[in-house]
Amino acid sequence: MRFPKCNESPLGIYPVVDRADKLRPLYECGITTAQLRVKDMEGKALEQEIIEAIRISEEFKARLFVNDYWQLAIEHDAYGIHLGQEDIREADVAAIFDAGIRLGISTHTPEEIDIALGFEPSYIAIGPVFVPISKELKYNTVGIGLLKSWAESVDYPVVAIGGITLDNIKEVAQTKAASGIAMISGVLEADKVSKEKTKVLIEVFETYGV
Repeated sequence: MRFPKCNESPLGIYPVVDRADKLRPLYECGITTAQLRVKDMEGKALEQEIIEAIRISEEFKARLFVNDYWQLAIEHDAYGIHLGQEDIREADVAAIFDAGIRLGISTHTPEEIDIALGFEPSYIAIGPVFVPISKELKYNTVGIGLLKSWAESVDYPVVAIGGITLDNIKEVAQTKAASGIAMISGVLEADKVSKEKTKVLIEVFETYGV
């Protein structure tokens, strides 16, 4: 049961944000794919944040993936869901598939890639490519060589993630291994979206990427 594809266009620069209000300035810059990853909300506040993120994304016809909260993503008809290795074991993958929602899965090793491919997802994320800026390093860095090798070994879109910034994105894009390059702090300046940085990142991807 292969999950739906993410249309035919590359995922491109793929910001991961913690609040819905960061999506509008990103979309205004030309971002077409984003992920909402909220770690500090629950209950009604969390649900409203997801509803608002989906609403803004639909306004811009953008592809929004909701991290972790697959039940709310299904309930509110999100474009996609992104799950980590631990989360995929607990989620009702059949329910996600039946809802017609796209699925992305995090991977960090060849073994985890094999696990993810068993679900036939819409894409897999591979990382951390470099040392992450926004979170503690729990896995060895993949590096450019393994990113390219692992990506070329699978017949699925790949999202590169982990420590990718304006300083090293060209190196990642030039491998032409990734349909998308996930950015967390890379699109921000003092925790606010930097339109200037975002536009440069998009230009680099479009020039050197897939």
